[in-house]
Amino acid sequence: MNPYQASERIEKICRLAPVVPVLVVQNPDIAKPLAEALISGGLPVLEVTLRTKSALQVISEMAKVPGAVVGAGTITKSNDIKDAINAGASFAISPGVTDTILEESERHKLAIMPGAATPSEIMRLFQLGYSVQKFFPAEANGGRAALKAIAGPLPNVKFCPTGGINRGNAEGYLELENTLCVGGSWVATQKLIEHRDWHTVNDLANKASKLGSKI
Repeated sequence: MNPYQASERIEKICRLAPVVPVLVVQNPDIAKPLAEALISGGLPVLEVTLRTKSALQVISEMAKVPGAVVGAGTITKSNDIKDAINAGASFAISPGVTDTILEESERHKLAIMPGAATPSEIMRLFQLGYSVQKFFPAEANGGRAALKAIAGPLPNVKFCPTGGINRGNAEGYLELENTLCVGGSWVATQKLIEHRDWHTVNDLANKASKLGSKI
C-alpha cells in the first residue's frame, strides 16, 4: 500500500464518525463490552494506544466485535507495525513519524495516519503522499487557530487533531474544512473504564457521534 492509497483508506475511516475514541486499556477482559458501548453509541472507529502490556490483546478482542474498525495508536517504532497487523488492527496512528515506520507500514500494507506538529513536518509528509495526518498535540500546538492558519498554505492536507480535545472544544475543530474528525479520550476515560460504566460511555459516545456537520 503506497502513501496515496494509505491516505485514501484513512480518510474513509475518518469519515465514519466525527470522534475517534483514544483508548488506554489495561484489562483485555473489558475490551468487548467497551467496544460494544462505543459502537452502539455511534463511534465505530477505535484507537487502542500501545501504552499498556495488554494493548495488542485488547486490539485482538475488539477486532472481533461486529462493526468495529480498530486501529493501533501510539506507534513509535517500526516493529509496532507488524505487531499491530498480527493483532488484527485495520490501521495505525503515530504521534510523530520516522522513515522506518513509514517504510514498514508501506511494506506490510497497513494504512497509517502519521503524526505531525509543524508546517515543515506536514509539508514533508504531504510531499511523500500522506494527505491525511494526525495533528498532535493539538491544543499545545496552537489548537483550532493553528489548524485554521495551516489550511491557507496547505489546503490539500486533512487532519485528525488529537491531544487536549474534549467535548467543549471538539465542535470548533470539526467546523474547520481541513479537519475530518478528532481524537479524544473523554468518551471513555480511565475512571469510566475502571468502573465499567458502559452506560455512561454509551451515552457520551452517542453525544459525540452527533458533533460536527460534515459527517
